[in-house]
Amino acid sequence: MSKNIWEQLKKPIVVLAPMYDVTDSAYRQIIADFGMPDLFFTEFVSADGLASSAGREKLLREFYFSDQEKPIIAQIFGSNPATIESASRLASTMGFAGVDINMGCPDRSVLRQGSGASLIKTPALAQELILAAKRGAGDLPVSVKTRIGTTKNELEKWLPALLEAKPSAITIHFRTTKELSKVPANWDLAPRAVELAKGSGVLILGNGDIKTVAEAISIAKKTGLDGVMIGRGIFGSPWLFANLAHAKCGCQIEHPLWADSQVVRDNDCQIEHPPKTLAGEDISLELRLKTLIKHAQLFTKMYLPGEFNQVNFQGHTKSFAVMKKHFKAYVTGFPGANELRTALMEAENDTTVEKIIKDFLEAR
Repeated sequence: MSKNIWEQLKKPIVVLAPMYDVTDSAYRQIIADFGMPDLFFTEFVSADGLASSAGREKLLREFYFSDQEKPIIAQIFGSNPATIESASRLASTMGFAGVDINMGCPDRSVLRQGSGASLIKTPALAQELILAAKRGAGDLPVSVKTRIGTTKNELEKWLPALLEAKPSAITIHFRTTKELSKVPANWDLAPRAVELAKGSGVLILGNGDIKTVAEAISIAKKTGLDGVMIGRGIFGSPWLFANLAHAKCGCQIEHPLWADSQVVRDNDCQIEHPPKTLAGEDISLELRLKTLIKHAQLFTKMYLPGEFNQVNFQGHTKSFAVMKKHFKAYVTGFPGANELRTALMEAENDTTVEKIIKDFLEAR
């Protein structure tokens, strides 16, 4: 079997987008409890920072992952081939399934470094970075996440430039850097991206506005893409991938969504079903809120000051304020949500979160 994880995955491939201060290890573990995407990615890490002795120790904690999160790809960003190569070499020693170079981040601080989506303006440098990552990563596959252009659609020139460097996969966010997420993603460009990559051996994935696994699989089949990356759909929905295996089934029988048995078979088809309570459908309010408690507890254990552990071995690494975006996402769409969310926004640790939620559930 190929060592290239991208070649091992059943199409259409459905992966979770890396999002800074969202898809950290704590949330990835909560997601994995319900059901895995085909691939996880780390939050992006600065290759230049990893090259610095001062920054390396802190940034290595961003590369932490548990066995539960495998297979997982290390995402890095930078504009220096030397540091991209060294960061990729480091990642190759840590148990990752691959290395991904971020060439799509629109954050101004990243753009000022000539990194992220700024690389769309310098295709020759982008090619150098891919080749440098391949040298450093050794047997690990190298992939790229990018956009269709900076201020306009530049796919016709930009994608062929990336393809020349032969990464294993390219994920295209179908918006420009300027558009951020303010306009709908232009999925009409997906078939053209597939056509441009035809015969290259490079997998093409799409990204932008996809909220469910069913939607991801449908659009991949419609456009010919090899897969789809889901981003914001994961907010408040760690069970998003719970039914991925069933959704990807290519057999012709109609599986019941939930079977009495954990396994449904039909000739060569074998689909494992998670328990019904872990489905994206019919999530009870109690399960939703208890999952939020567990998420807050794991975040506190891993990232806040307190007892040292394998990640938090030098104390505080993240602010509990990071959890606020999760409070907004979990706590919505039910009676009392506004009041509960307001109370949670004042919480500074998991103990307070647990008390607020338990009091809310008992008062219903």
